[in-house]
Amino acid sequence: MEGSRRSFLKIAGVSVLGLGVKPLADALAKEEGPRVSTDPKALVAKRWAMIVDLTKTCPTDCKECFEACHRVHNVPHFPNPKDEVKWIWGEKFHHAFPGQDHPYIEDSLKGRPVVVLCNHCDNPPCVRVCPTKATFRRPDGIVVMDYHRCIGCRFCMAGCPFGARSLNWRDPRPFIDAKKLNPEYPTRTRGVVEKCTFCDERLAKGLVPACVEACKEKLLVFGDVEDANSAVRKLLRERHAIRRKPQLGTMPQVYYLV
Repeated sequence: MEGSRRSFLKIAGVSVLGLGVKPLADALAKEEGPRVSTDPKALVAKRWAMIVDLTKTCPTDCKECFEACHRVHNVPHFPNPKDEVKWIWGEKFHHAFPGQDHPYIEDSLKGRPVVVLCNHCDNPPCVRVCPTKATFRRPDGIVVMDYHRCIGCRFCMAGCPFGARSLNWRDPRPFIDAKKLNPEYPTRTRGVVEKCTFCDERLAKGLVPACVEACKEKLLVFGDVEDANSAVRKLLRERHAIRRKPQLGTMPQVYYLV
């Protein structure tokens, strides 16, 4: 309680003085953020990463992993596409990899969706531009959000070059199927940004991300990229992988096998 009071007074002080966003961010920077789970059952890694195998095909166009992710995280379904909130979805190859497309790419890549999600970058611009530290990077590399700190300024959305963030323009709660509501994951409110978190809440319980668990075709592989014996490192050693917009220097940690 005392820590919360100090935090409030610090924020209120810089706001009253009208010193702007930068001093506000500096004031918050000294606050201690959430820690990675220390539960002995938790899955831990030095650096989490995901691999998407584009050489494999999915008969359902990855709908099962999309639905699993959205169901577990209470992602609303809005009838109007303009209000869409998404954590994981499909893009055409030339949209997902602009500049890496050419007329002679494999035909299977042209017709089916490429799985895209937050890239949990090593150099995440979304973290740098967030004025309230609602977005932050954990020691294991996962870029997560504190929904209570999000003020809906959308700086993170402007900063993300992958379109991996969604704003709740409307109250999302009436658009969540009550029969599928997951009581273990918080629902959001209007004006809050959300995105993929590599299922950090599941990792804390010893579970892999929902999309990985739901992928029957094993297109998705998740693990510690800094562990030389991990499945992701083995695949990266043996296969050629590309990343989205590598020229931007954000260092995405979602790799695509081609």
